[in-house]
Amino acid sequence: MHGFLNLNKPTGMTSHDVVASVRRMVGRGIKVGHAGTLDPAATGVLPIALGQATRLIEYLSDAHKGYRGLVRLGITTTTDDAEGDILSQQPVPPLTDTEIEAAVAPLRGAIMQVPPHYSALHHQGRRLYDLARAGETVTLPPRPVMIHHLAWHRSREDTLSLEVTCGKGTYIRALARDLGASLGCGAHLANLERTFVGHFTLANAVPLSKLRDNPDLLTAALLPPETALADWTAIIVEDEQAQRIAHGMPVTLPPMPDMYLRAHCSDQSLLALLKRQEADHHVWQPVKVFRPGPD
Repeated sequence: MHGFLNLNKPTGMTSHDVVASVRRMVGRGIKVGHAGTLDPAATGVLPIALGQATRLIEYLSDAHKGYRGLVRLGITTTTDDAEGDILSQQPVPPLTDTEIEAAVAPLRGAIMQVPPHYSALHHQGRRLYDLARAGETVTLPPRPVMIHHLAWHRSREDTLSLEVTCGKGTYIRALARDLGASLGCGAHLANLERTFVGHFTLANAVPLSKLRDNPDLLTAALLPPETALADWTAIIVEDEQAQRIAHGMPVTLPPMPDMYLRAHCSDQSLLALLKRQEADHHVWQPVKVFRPGPD
């Protein structure tokens, strides 16, 4: 069993919990992994890789991700979301749209972002959330992240709705925290839903509970491994070339502008990922080969 499940993660579960749940459905003999961690309180798109598709998770890490979030103004928390203890609470001043947009604008594009203290990042070999729970204060350096799109509208006087498209490593909790700091009243992320990861969209996501209730639906919900690389150019290779690729040997193909290609067998199944050689653009070297059969 090889491919991706586009799951709609429920609230209250970690990404690891979801992987464990799927592993119980498919059996211990099949590799299972997730692409893009979601906090326990968050819901939405969580791609789950099965079998040889786990080798493609790394390519989803660079994929654009979309989120819908609610930012509660006037309250800061230890975790920068609704799961943490309240640190401060103050009245929300009357804010004009111009003032809000002025606070939002610097958060668009290439920005430097300080991760939340409660996160799974490591500091000197320990998880940040373990350090935070132990009461240890760590000065975190800002990291570069990319915010491709950030739109907002008022839900209430003390609540803003955000629509975000971003690159890897972005914390929407940190966006809420920094927005509140810029507005002078503090804020935290009250709710978060991930709407897409690359080509995995919320509209096509399957609720985990649906698969739990009827595991027979799992096969029908399984997407081919190449779903993670839907924007890559795909070619069908002849049987002789397929044999060479399967043994890790380079093949000669027409020159193409792409640096990478998806090579498929005559039956349309994914055979390998190929990289164009710099010295000769006709020569393509397999960088990952996918063989049929069990892991």
